[in-house]
Amino acid sequence: MARWVEPMGLLHGRGAQAAIDAGTALPLEGAGAAFTLVRLVEDGRPAAPILAVETPPAWQEAVLALTRPVASFAGLPDAASLGRPLVMGVLNVTPDSFSDGGRHFDPRAALMAADAMLQAGADMIDVGGESTRPGAPPVDAEAEMARVLPVIRAIARDAPVSVDTRHAATMRAALEAGAEVVNDVTALRHDPEAMAVVAEAGCSVVLMHMPGTEPATMQDRAHYGDVVLEVADFLAARVAACEAAGIPRARIAIDPGIGFGKTMDHNLDLLDRLPVLLGLGCPVLVGASRKRFIGTLSGVKTPGDRMAGSLGVAVAAASRGAAMLRVHDVAETVAALRLWRAGVAGAPPP
Repeated sequence: MARWVEPMGLLHGRGAQAAIDAGTALPLEGAGAAFTLVRLVEDGRPAAPILAVETPPAWQEAVLALTRPVASFAGLPDAASLGRPLVMGVLNVTPDSFSDGGRHFDPRAALMAADAMLQAGADMIDVGGESTRPGAPPVDAEAEMARVLPVIRAIARDAPVSVDTRHAATMRAALEAGAEVVNDVTALRHDPEAMAVVAEAGCSVVLMHMPGTEPATMQDRAHYGDVVLEVADFLAARVAACEAAGIPRARIAIDPGIGFGKTMDHNLDLLDRLPVLLGLGCPVLVGASRKRFIGTLSGVKTPGDRMAGSLGVAVAAASRGAAMLRVHDVAETVAALRLWRAGVAGAPPP
């Protein structure tokens, strides 16, 4: 395991700025938040928390990495200028996705849903043609392309689009159809040609953690010592592999994979300790909307009825440094984020 710095004692808004001005805290990702403590982790062994401003010299560069603003992703505004994380609207053009399977399978319904999400404040639409719920059967690239390409072509005329796929052929065709981002739940591991497609296209990419490369069996692999450190090590290795293949870090976002080969306790631990991932210098995307652990905690069985719990998780992720949120309920998420930001800053966001 690599060295990691875990920011702790997070502050927001006026309290954060007051602590920075007093020399008792350091800014987290440039502005709007601060951290007062750090826990230094080496070879999987965390030390006791210490004051962030008293970090030993050998660790200072790693701590300073946490203070730098996160670069914009895919040409979109950064979270600091928006006053909230970017919001990625989920558009599943599938018959069997866990939450909304079948609702947007017809291209006309998909385009109406995309337009509604954009009007509600979505910054990007994430189009997927293969369900990645636990136990979902695989879909081949030909069937996937038939589902997503007409929708991507139409949406991309007016808004940024990401394609949610594991297949290199779908990636290539979607990028040619106007998509600007590849969102791969296997972090470009499932298809041996995927890395080259992204590198050659010069597009942005989201790398997600999932044990193995098959959603159908990922829950059988939900075994970790320290899930946060293992996910962080995995993502660091995938970022390094992308850089070696010619994909610069500035084009990479990372996703801890909430619900993908994780138990409820794993999901909660990843949310709580999300700031560990900020040390990689990539925007962090969190996709927890409507997932099973939210239903378990809230007592809501039907995924489509889990909006309230999803909003709670979205705000929690934002408060821990998430730069993007992948959500189903766009209008409500945008409103919740604006109110959260206004509440902690004492003024409306820009």
